[in-house]
Amino acid sequence: MAHAASRTSAATRPAGIALRHLLVADAAVSGACGVLMAAAAEPLAGLLGLPAALLLPAGIVLLPWSLLLLWLARRPVPSAGWVRAVIAANLVWALDCALVLAAGWFRPTGLGVAFVLLQIVAVLAFAGLQHRGLRRQSPA
Repeated sequence: MAHAASRTSAATRPAGIALRHLLVADAAVSGACGVLMAAAAEPLAGLLGLPAALLLPAGIVLLPWSLLLLWLARRPVPSAGWVRAVIAANLVWALDCALVLAAGWFRPTGLGVAFVLLQIVAVLAFAGLQHRGLRRQSPA
């Protein structure tokens, strides 16, 4: 019985490490984007055609988010429940970004559209990779 438990632990360790690396990468990208949007909301507003009143709070939200991701990444094996919550939050962020473009509330510049589309692609990629990492971490 102890042998089977150590085998399961050894089998999940590499997947847990990969998942932790994904969480760190997500934290780094989210943190960098948050700092950029929070610190430069006014200049970005002109370049992107998106209001500073949207960019500033979005950037501020990303700062504790990136800290949460780092906290989760420091766990030896990230909690499946927390990772599922991260995946869900990433999907909500991507949907919100799509809504920013589709709703017609703003008139983003070409650079603004690219900025929002890049967030959608990056966040969906992280969500997909995190889902895959979670499935590998928790063998059936």
